[in-house]
Amino acid sequence: MPHITIKMLKGRTDEQKKAAAENVAKALVDAIGCTESHVSVSVEDFTPQEWQEQYRIEVSENPALIKKPDYDPKDLLK
Repeated sequence: MPHITIKMLKGRTDEQKKAAAENVAKALVDAIGCTESHVSVSVEDFTPQEWQEQYRIEVSENPALIKKPDYDPKDLLK
């Protein structure tokens, strides 16, 4: 433990997802000093429509959110 979930819009390649997972895991190891063998990472893909509800749950209404984004998720629907 820790486990990281990356949620992103559909369309990225498996290679991009793997690179993102590896880089985020390394950053976490550097930031908190955990062992890389204890870090797990999953990637979940969403359409812009699906992301609207996920954004509400994961961002707008999430009391544990530490870094807030600076965009309106409805802009993804355009």
